[in-house]
Amino acid sequence: MTARVLRLLPAYSVYRETYALLRQSCRWNREEIAAYQAEALSHLLEHAYENVPYYRRIFRERSLAPEDIETPADLALLPLLTREILQANLPDLKARNYPESAFEYVTTGGSTGIPVGFYYEKGVSRAREWAFMKTQWDRVGYRFTDRCVVLRGHVVGAGACWRRTLFGRWLLMSSYHMTGETLPAYIDRIRKFRPRFIQGYPSMVVILARYMREHDIEPFPTVQAILCGSENLYPWQRDLLTETFDCRVFSWYGNSEQTVLAGECEVSTHYHIFPEYGIVELIGQDGRPIEGPGVMGEVVATGLTNFICPLIRYRTMDVAVLGANSCACGRPYPMLERVEGRLQEFIVTKDRRLISMTAVNMHSDIFDNVAQFQFHQEKRGMAILRIVRKPGYGDRDTKRILRELDRKFDGDVDMTICFVDEIPRTRRGKHRFLVQDLPPDQWDNLT
Repeated sequence: MTARVLRLLPAYSVYRETYALLRQSCRWNREEIAAYQAEALSHLLEHAYENVPYYRRIFRERSLAPEDIETPADLALLPLLTREILQANLPDLKARNYPESAFEYVTTGGSTGIPVGFYYEKGVSRAREWAFMKTQWDRVGYRFTDRCVVLRGHVVGAGACWRRTLFGRWLLMSSYHMTGETLPAYIDRIRKFRPRFIQGYPSMVVILARYMREHDIEPFPTVQAILCGSENLYPWQRDLLTETFDCRVFSWYGNSEQTVLAGECEVSTHYHIFPEYGIVELIGQDGRPIEGPGVMGEVVATGLTNFICPLIRYRTMDVAVLGANSCACGRPYPMLERVEGRLQEFIVTKDRRLISMTAVNMHSDIFDNVAQFQFHQEKRGMAILRIVRKPGYGDRDTKRILRELDRKFDGDVDMTICFVDEIPRTRRGKHRFLVQDLPPDQWDNLT
């Protein structure tokens, strides 16, 4: 047996064990789920107290013991863990009962402006994550033998726009090279590949969809669903993708820190939170848990799967709306009605209101002559809209766009349009619809 196969065996064992659990737990009732979470949380807290210096210090400062926290509601006895605290205390967040060879350093945070580093358990964390992702994609019929196009910012090689991987079943396509000149070749390659699924950042799949719609290109007949993740999926994007590809658009929500994971089901676009993955709290601006469906709050999550670097009551900086407590699919999972995005995906008005990019519906004919756009805010109540124009763009388009945005912002944001030749993507190949550079002091007392 080769060394590579030997290295993969423990990961496959973790995947298989986790996947088997999820196949069983989706049939549990609420009481069984609550019992599982309570036991998993107890195990996590005991481990953190015994082996993680940062949490031992936190417990002692608050005169607490792990057994004082019996239910998820009791987590409020512990402080929130911010990105800044995580970075300042990262060495003390490493579990001391793991060998150094087990730690895999991971970074994220490009969209928030706060770089974040943390640790996965090498050979374990990613395998376990795959089991959860596969369980989600099962809901739209995904199988490992299916062909899948992936549009997620991959660098596929010098001078190359795509390459095949996973024994030829996945076609990785570079989002960095998607332009008006190259998209016909992308579309031709996808059609010849005959994928059953397209997986990618919503912003990248939207670029493909807009080009196809504008050039009256038929949808790919083999594609059964679009799998969208790693960015917020806005309603106008979902509508565009559904119309263009004539299939189901499936979205999931999670973070690289592996503290929360939620996905849609077969019958609903609400996000079903995996209770086996983490414990999710929605916190209002007063720091208290929100109550009742339809109320918005910040997602605070405690990961139940990563013991090598536990993150307890972690502030994700994501904002979501609490969903109903039942679904026609029968899974008794807690739900989010929708994910509004990160705090950095809100425009702040003159009177300190937060306007989500979800509310700025760009799926309108007034943007037909716009190739790409990006908002940029540096001062409360003011924003710049960068626009890459199409050949037919004129003064009339500018007036219509400004008038529509003034209506959406209730006259509370002074907009300026700036024309640019291109809008650069992030280092991960994403297209950001809003660059939020508001100074920290201007985020105070928002509503």
